[in-house]
Amino acid sequence: QVNLVESGGGLVQPGGSLRLSCAGSGYMFSMYAMAWYRQAPGKQREVVARISRSGTTNYDDSVKGRFTISRDNAKNSLYLQMNSLKPEDTAVYYCNRNFPTDYWGQGTQVTVSS
Repeated sequence: QVNLVESGGGLVQPGGSLRLSCAGSGYMFSMYAMAWYRQAPGKQREVVARISRSGTTNYDDSVKGRFTISRDNAKNSLYLQMNSLKPEDTAVYYCNRNFPTDYWGQGTQVTVSS
């Protein structure tokens, strides 16, 4: 079965950086587009960044220029490099595969606070 496991979250000061990882298993990772979502307290889950099978990326305007999504198909892994973090980036971050249905990991907490 499809299994997604996120890691790399934590507490960071404003302006700091974190790198999130997502390990995929139970399927041929390279054959599927992937995405990172986040959900802040009291808010709906929102997409942060997407990456296609071929590596084409797109970003929500709120993170453009600060976050970078990437993938390593040889390692069945998805990454999110987050720089210049802001308090409003605080959320639980999830990796996602959305075909043929939504698959989610358990999430990793990112807290940006001084």
